[in-house]
Amino acid sequence: MHVRHWKKILIPYEQAVEELKVKFKAIRNELREMSEYSPIEFVTGRVKKVSSILEKAQKYGIPEDEIEEKIEDIAGIRIMCQFVDDIYKVVELIEQRDGKDLKIEYVKDYIKNRKESGYRSYHIIIKYPIQTAFGHKEILAEIQIRTLAMNFWATIEHSINYKYKKNVPEPIKERLKKSAEAAYLLDKEMWAIRDEVINAQKLFEARSNTVSSIVNNIQLLKSVGKGERAKAFQKKFNKALRESNTIELTELSEAVKHAVDKYKAFE
Repeated sequence: MHVRHWKKILIPYEQAVEELKVKFKAIRNELREMSEYSPIEFVTGRVKKVSSILEKAQKYGIPEDEIEEKIEDIAGIRIMCQFVDDIYKVVELIEQRDGKDLKIEYVKDYIKNRKESGYRSYHIIIKYPIQTAFGHKEILAEIQIRTLAMNFWATIEHSINYKYKKNVPEPIKERLKKSAEAAYLLDKEMWAIRDEVINAQKLFEARSNTVSSIVNNIQLLKSVGKGERAKAFQKKFNKALRESNTIELTELSEAVKHAVDKYKAFE
């Protein structure tokens, strides 16, 4: 295929990756804004390079005119989670969208059924609708959901496989299997203190949101000519922040908000 032709083919996949990243980041941000725990830690995405697409087509005997129908991961999204059970919560979030803004084709659960190599991850193959300059199009995309530990291991394994062109020496294969089990044990250990971690993160998000609210409302009072009032609040804020006094920060947030609401009422 001509280079220009490949560019035309891949544009919808690039658009799909960007849209999906925005959607999943929005879920994460919305939960954090409400001081709720988000099962989504962060989201990445990529479109396969033409060379990788052609290598895969050659490996599986896929004709070039069937590549878009038969290669499922030209567009790929990766969602990272802190804990294994978060993965299945993300799966539920995706299932809720099935038939709305995406369509689930099938899933591959390599967590309950890990690969021989030790690889663990949860894959969802979807059909995703795209509006292009040339009209409506549905493309295949792959969503991978895994923990940070699983991702660390998979990244190393991918590099090793690339170096040895899949012919990895047995001693290295064995070490990779052992390290995969070590990563899995790490996930299990982290799960054991999951509630402590989540509570700590919720407290952090709540404190962060409170501080942002105070700063924004003090700035608003300054901008409407209430400089002295803003200065008094700023002094209290600096003290509470310096002493890390969460109770004072919460009370101050309410007081500043009340002052802003009171001003708005007399506009």
